[in-house]
Amino acid sequence: MSTYTQIFYHIVFSTKDRQKTLVESGREELYRYILGIVKNKQGHLYRINAMEDHLHLFCDLHPTVCLADLIKSIKGASWHWIRESGVFPEFLQWQQGYGAFTHSEAEKARIIAYIKDQQDHHRQVTFKDELRTLLTDAGVEFEEKYLS
Repeated sequence: MSTYTQIFYHIVFSTKDRQKTLVESGREELYRYILGIVKNKQGHLYRINAMEDHLHLFCDLHPTVCLADLIKSIKGASWHWIRESGVFPEFLQWQQGYGAFTHSEAEKARIIAYIKDQQDHHRQVTFKDELRTLLTDAGVEFEEKYLS
């Protein structure tokens, strides 16, 4: 029998100390770069969007690629690219850790729309509150002190 999977991941991670360094003018280049990383890992990137201090991805993975390896590749390679390209001059590094939440085919359109609408969403909700809600809705236990 062949291997069949259908696992969609909503991945969220932030800049170091949530510094607001991902300026809007450079984000499209960053999105294209990350798209290339996901494709090279045989995954599919359905949606990506960022705010000045964090990034959201919605993707699937090839069955031979583990989530931690994908995120390590995205963070490591994009850090090098950002440093070399100078697209975000104030960017220092990505924060350690990440949030990753699985979703079903039935939720796919809703998650894509949610990520697409980040700019509107964050007019009313801080990243800290957003992350708290994502963790709570997914049933993930967390310590409040690590959200700051």
